[in-house]
Amino acid sequence: MTENAKTTPSTLPKGTVCWIVTNGMAGYEMQALGVAAALGVDPIVKRVAPGAPYSWLSPWGPAAPDPQITAPWPDVVIAGGRQAIPYARAIKKKSSGRTLVVVFQDPKVNPAKFDLVWAPLHDQLKGANVITTLTAPHRITEEKLKNASTDLASRYGHLTGRNFAVVIGGTNKVYDLSAEKMQGLAAKLRDMALREKVNLLITTSRRTCPQATKVLRETLKDVPHDLYDALSDPAEENPYPGLLGLCETTIVTCDSHNMVGEATMTGRPVYVVELEGGSPKFRRFIDALYVNNVARQFDGLLETWSYAPLNATQEIATAIAEAYAQKRAALSN
Repeated sequence: MTENAKTTPSTLPKGTVCWIVTNGMAGYEMQALGVAAALGVDPIVKRVAPGAPYSWLSPWGPAAPDPQITAPWPDVVIAGGRQAIPYARAIKKKSSGRTLVVVFQDPKVNPAKFDLVWAPLHDQLKGANVITTLTAPHRITEEKLKNASTDLASRYGHLTGRNFAVVIGGTNKVYDLSAEKMQGLAAKLRDMALREKVNLLITTSRRTCPQATKVLRETLKDVPHDLYDALSDPAEENPYPGLLGLCETTIVTCDSHNMVGEATMTGRPVYVVELEGGSPKFRRFIDALYVNNVARQFDGLLETWSYAPLNATQEIATAIAEAYAQKRAALSN
């Protein structure tokens, strides 16, 4: 073991108290929970919902009184979302700087107000205490990927041969995936599956409209496949995490930064289905994956390539652990 490896922490000390403060939105919370798990801590989740006028003034104004945001202050707080930013500032001040305050995503205020800020590279946020990664943190772990074959054996036992994962999102603020648009995608998937003789292991999201799912199911009826419908199938049986580890290739729609990013943890081919619409931030994210040869656009044809798996979760956890160690050392002097 090198000297550097001995002195560079990647987890927090046992007994470290960590809060996660968000407005309850799943995206922010799942990112923070994934990093907390990588840090080796069991966090206390605090969901804030300030009323007017505090909600109007977030993230620039003061924090609304909240009985759950009181001393004793935690060792570390991870805050995400506009409504959580005033609380992050308040905790830093009221703890006299003893709490390591970490913010996820662009806080829309000066990053220097916090100890550490993480933002995805495509946000183009800069600062001395800002760390960026190409993809976002998540709760997919290497262990889940390794255990995928065992976990999903009963569901996919009737399918033999090569397996491709197909991860379908849906319409959001910037992209559109209607039943009409699904017809073209479903036809490409069908042609590819028949030509390459592969099984399609499909999961939709809660944003996938029922009409689009119906089109997909009907188009693929003569193709070996399994379709998990996120709107009607039991939530506890969602095979999504395991699919990434089980399948040799993942085809994923571009509407979710998290879905695309999670697929790149495999180091295996990731094809991105580009939908109509988009935004400059999404465009920068997808293009960066293409430029770095991590992902390629799905056009119905297949290639094989590899890349170093992306693991933003661990990168961010290591940065937090290092910052915490430095803060503890400074406070003890």
